[in-house]
Amino acid sequence: MELKDALVELIRRAATDLPPDVEKALRDAYEREDNGTPAKAVFKTILENVKMAREKSTPICQDTGSLIFYIDFPVGDEEKKYREAINAAAEEATKRYYLRPNAVNPITGKNSGNNVGINHPYIHFHQWDKDEVRIRLMLKGGGSENVGTQYKLPDATLGAGRDMDGIRKVILDAVWKAQGKGCAPGTIGVGIGGDRATSYILSKEQFFRRIGERHPEKVIADFETSLYEEINSMGIGPMGFGGKTTVLDVFVDYQHRHPATFYVAVSYNCWAFRRKEMIIKKGEVSYVD
Repeated sequence: MELKDALVELIRRAATDLPPDVEKALRDAYEREDNGTPAKAVFKTILENVKMAREKSTPICQDTGSLIFYIDFPVGDEEKKYREAINAAAEEATKRYYLRPNAVNPITGKNSGNNVGINHPYIHFHQWDKDEVRIRLMLKGGGSENVGTQYKLPDATLGAGRDMDGIRKVILDAVWKAQGKGCAPGTIGVGIGGDRATSYILSKEQFFRRIGERHPEKVIADFETSLYEEINSMGIGPMGFGGKTTVLDVFVDYQHRHPATFYVAVSYNCWAFRRKEMIIKKGEVSYVD
């Protein structure tokens, strides 16, 4: 299979087939809600939508999102061929209606019409020592992107210092301000430390973790669990209608920072938590949910 064709299939899968761990989390949330409530009805509609999208191979959401790729490739490989293949695949996937045209020039306001533009799709390249290529794709909706935010600690307005409790306060503030916007229930990715750009990048990369997958360090894993429980006790619920599930999970990671800065980026992903990956090894392509 040519690289472009393999990438078109990756995009199709991401756009039309919700990952099983996300679907299970939505089904579990449906079971937790009380009968006759708006929350129960919302989850029922979401699950019907997921089923229909998979069966008909049509987009899960009318906003098919921005394409964000993370590519891990061996030493000696080149970036150019992947960038060219991704651009061609994005254009083809748009023609097949797996994607809505979502690349707009911010100066002219003109839509490219094919999801290809300056730095679009977004591609993060990483070189590794393995003899295989891993290509991970996230389709990130605009509504959920709009409620992402970043804090600089200390934050006097929230009484948030440069410690774990301060980090907790700003995360809760971000979720409270988002309310039902961004198509709750969402998944929260948190990036602590770094500079302004890298804290956001780290927060978004957390969305490649599986629902229920905890951080390898116990202190962070426990922090994730406590945040999940506290956020869901807020009662915001799906689409802001109230209910027991406001987030499907919370993923946190950190990186070293400059002594003068302390950034916490909070990224939000909607219930249409679209991510897929593919592995290329010895010319063979395999897909991973």
